[in-house]
Amino acid sequence: MHLNDGTIPEDYLKYTGKKISVILGGFILLLITLIMAISLGPVNIPPLDVIVTIFGSNVSDQFTAIIWNNRIPQALTAIVAGAALAVSGVAMQSILRNPLGSPFTLGISHAAAFGAAFSVIVLGAGTMQSTGVNSIVISNPYVTTTVAFIFSLLSTAVILLISKIRRASPEVMVLAGVAIGSLFTAGTMFLQYFADDVQLAAVVFWTFGDVGRANWNELMIMGILTGLAIIYFVYNCWNYNAIDAGDETAKGLGVNVERLRLVGMIVASMISAVVVGFLGIIGFVGLVCPHMMRRIIGDDHRFLIPGTIVAGGILLLASDTAARMILAPHVLPVAILTAFMGAPVFIYLLVRGYAK
Repeated sequence: MHLNDGTIPEDYLKYTGKKISVILGGFILLLITLIMAISLGPVNIPPLDVIVTIFGSNVSDQFTAIIWNNRIPQALTAIVAGAALAVSGVAMQSILRNPLGSPFTLGISHAAAFGAAFSVIVLGAGTMQSTGVNSIVISNPYVTTTVAFIFSLLSTAVILLISKIRRASPEVMVLAGVAIGSLFTAGTMFLQYFADDVQLAAVVFWTFGDVGRANWNELMIMGILTGLAIIYFVYNCWNYNAIDAGDETAKGLGVNVERLRLVGMIVASMISAVVVGFLGIIGFVGLVCPHMMRRIIGDDHRFLIPGTIVAGGILLLASDTAARMILAPHVLPVAILTAFMGAPVFIYLLVRGYAK
């Protein structure tokens, strides 16, 4: 950008204004989706009553209980989890310079799933309740999340080691992620083989990613960690723009590429593990959202990161709402819908040849 007498060129203002408008439009769409997600369900609540109840008025005791005890926690969990997975995906794609990077495709979600299964089966963190909708619960989700985080870090370390030692191409890194995912899937199956009925049911139930499991405490933990991670990634947006131009160029601009890559992967793995640990495996959100937003607002991380965060929230919230409505009164785990949407995108990217 060249400044003429200290003024910003009009073309540049149009360029940034268009991207900011897209992000603001996405944020408004997210708010509308949030109201509709709270409104729709086995008991339909008029959107106006939802808004009035949120702002403190009591239209109906039944509506107030449903909105504050069930639907708002679930809807906010979907937004936070979608934002966390999406920002993890865009960070991994930028850090590794790999358009197929995401917690799911790099095997990090599978590693976290193995850690959670280890926690449930070996450490006894899963229990069964005799009645209620959630008959299987994770009795100690904090231990489960911690163990899931440890194994996700192990998976991340292997990816970074391969990248550093072999200067691996995107194809090799994705194949390494597939191998790591297969290895941890085999480990999970091994644990399941020796589990009793309750443990096995807990692990299988847990792998069905579902945003309806989180309560206010877990939502607060996910929200705080995701918020801190977003601040970190937004703060480093210019560094990611430099890495897109190549490691040597980034180093020439004063970017500590190795440290940025290591810390970025740890932060992305941490929030992925927290989401997986609390909600189960929810795949492809981290892959689909960055590519959707790249096509709309480009590769500039100043806009791509916030745009992807908003897109992740919209995608997972809309998917969760659809999962509750498609086969009502039965509720599908949201991970099934995200997999149906994400798999074609993944195949498209493979056929397209990894090009950004």
